[in-house]
Amino acid sequence: MSTTVRSLKVTCNPANERNAFTSGDWVCGQVTLEVAKDCQIESLLVKFKGKAEVMWTERHGKTTVVYHSKDKYFSLKHDFIRDKNLRGDDSQTLLTTQHGETYSSVVAPGSHVYPFTFQIPSQDMPSSFSGSCGKIVYMLEVKLSRSMRIAKKDSTKINFVSKVDLDSVPGLMTPQHESKDKKLKVFTSGTVAIDAHIEKTGFLQGEGLKVLAHIQNNSSRAIKPKYCVYRKNSFFAKGKRKLFTTDLFKEVGEPIPPSANEKVTRVITIPHDLEPSILNCNIIKAEYRLRVYLDVKYASDPEIKFPIIILGASQVPAVAPPPTAAAAAAGFGFEPFGNPNPPPWGIATPQPPPAPQPFDPPPPYGAHAMYPPLMDFGDKYQ
Repeated sequence: MSTTVRSLKVTCNPANERNAFTSGDWVCGQVTLEVAKDCQIESLLVKFKGKAEVMWTERHGKTTVVYHSKDKYFSLKHDFIRDKNLRGDDSQTLLTTQHGETYSSVVAPGSHVYPFTFQIPSQDMPSSFSGSCGKIVYMLEVKLSRSMRIAKKDSTKINFVSKVDLDSVPGLMTPQHESKDKKLKVFTSGTVAIDAHIEKTGFLQGEGLKVLAHIQNNSSRAIKPKYCVYRKNSFFAKGKRKLFTTDLFKEVGEPIPPSANEKVTRVITIPHDLEPSILNCNIIKAEYRLRVYLDVKYASDPEIKFPIIILGASQVPAVAPPPTAAAAAAGFGFEPFGNPNPPPWGIATPQPPPAPQPFDPPPPYGAHAMYPPLMDFGDKYQ
């Protein structure tokens, strides 16, 4: 038996070189439908939504407990062909052809392209994220329904990055400073001390993180300064927290000889592809720490930990909606109605979005009710 609907696919046009979207940007794409023969369609719609979700299981004796939670940020719908038996709501727009006509529910054989445009809501939302127990996704979904047939669907994700301004968010430009000293015993005698500071708290992807340290080695052995950036992913559901920590990258400085005092500077480059911090989500937190410590043989290492916030690289201008449907569909097959200079699709152009509200820096661990003591992890990742 031949298949009437050969393929259904939703695609999104790249936003910029990094293909990253942010609040207020326009998301332009197209639905491509290929049919083998005349096809009667009940409804054809595209949905754009953003949500966060966490889930994990734990064994308590013979009982398995599922921990699950979900946050929904927005859900928008556009109809190409609307089900006559259903009414659209305020968030659901009926799209038209470039002639201002409604799309026909009877589709002729061949390939058909249906362009669409959404604007990402101008609100504070977390960046895209994928972890072991949770995710934050922004997704386009298309659904085609026919009478007495199983609905066909397709989806694609977009990369969303929170819009944050280094100069407008309190705490991101705040310097950090701490010192630590330790008296050594047994195999190594004397004392060692480290006084370190970093110039600020927030760093962009690809930026250099400068660490300034004054190290006093009044011991009988050479010591090495070491640096480690690690990530803490926390997932929250039903009043419980699931924590995962991962060392991301380490660097080692030159050894400090015995009975010496030295000032050392280290610039650690934040990788361009390092995921931004997630601080504005109720059920997922992705945080970073810089650990600066002295490698002392036969003794516990004195260490200093600085919380740092990783931000998406400098924002690109918002993506504007294309002036024509043909431009949106370029490179993705032909538009069945063939006008090379069509008027807009009948969607009113909204006013420029207001600037997103800044978020506060994260509270220290132990100061927030959602952060229980880390009894099982010692103090390495506090």
